Amino acid sequence: MAFMVSAITFVMMIVIFLTVWVVTSARSTQEIVRGRIEELQAAERWGGIASNLKLVRDEMYSTVPVLHRMMAQSPSAIWIQKFMSQAGVKTKPAKLLLVSVVTGVVTYFLVGFLFPFFISVPMGILVSLIPLGNVAWKRRKRFDQFEERFPDALDMFARAVRAGHAFTSAMEMVVKESPEPIAAEFSIVYDEQNFGIPLRDALIHLTDRIPLVDARFFVTTLNVQKESGGNLAEVLDQLSRVIRERFRIQRDVKVKTALGRMTAGILMSLPIAMLVMLMFLNPDYEMVLFSDPMGPTILAIAAGLQIVGAVILWHIVKIEV
Repeated sequence: MAFMVSAITFVMMIVIFLTVWVVTSARSTQEIVRGRIEELQAAERWGGIASNLKLVRDEMYSTVPVLHRMMAQSPSAIWIQKFMSQAGVKTKPAKLLLVSVVTGVVTYFLVGFLFPFFISVPMGILVSLIPLGNVAWKRRKRFDQFEERFPDALDMFARAVRAGHAFTSAMEMVVKESPEPIAAEFSIVYDEQNFGIPLRDALIHLTDRIPLVDARFFVTTLNVQKESGGNLAEVLDQLSRVIRERFRIQRDVKVKTALGRMTAGILMSLPIAMLVMLMFLNPDYEMVLFSDPMGPTILAIAAGLQIVGAVILWHIVKIEV
């Protein structure tokens, strides 16, 4: 009976996931924009745009109106959308959360057929975090690319300013000539100041989208130079030189801490590897941890100590430059 309930629940979750996925994929962006324009036109015919009507440029959390309204009421939805935009992911936040929930539930039921409750639940939670972890990895990779290519963009800024171009014209050249993600981020800054946002605010928005030390240095330098004056090209050259020096020191630190990071990885993976190995070599010896009443407590304590050790080791090998 329990197996039938689990199987029916599993099938229902798959059906719900496929239905929402099809509905989400079926409605194109053009249809959404067309619908919003029709709403604006209808509101204008009735004597002006309503105050509660969303602007066409507003981003949606989901192409499904129900999911969009549900996420719009959650404060964490803004953080998730910002997190995904920083990673350069075009997927809607609702779809990411839906994939996370479905994968977690499916993993819980599949693992629950073979292992007890206190194993299937953590496994389901860990697997449900994989989509968010993938976004975090893409975000980190995009930030690394920005840091690596930022000094070249500053050199291009300096050359354009030295040649007599205004700062906005130099920014346009950077947008056209630089690779991603430099071009995409400065394109947003250029468009914002073109649409009437003060350049100072547009640059502050850049640091909000790219929360890196180098971007903050750049924005602070420009704001100070704008207020106090000075040779902008020389300031940009000095800033580019400082960022490259930071990169050199960071590489030296990574080389010197490589052994410590490798040791931390081995110490963290060794208990899990031994647990899996014993499961295949001598399962009766290991089943005591699951059959004895003290087994789950010992496993929980061991997992907690592993997490504490991982945090300590991470802080030891992580050196800020």
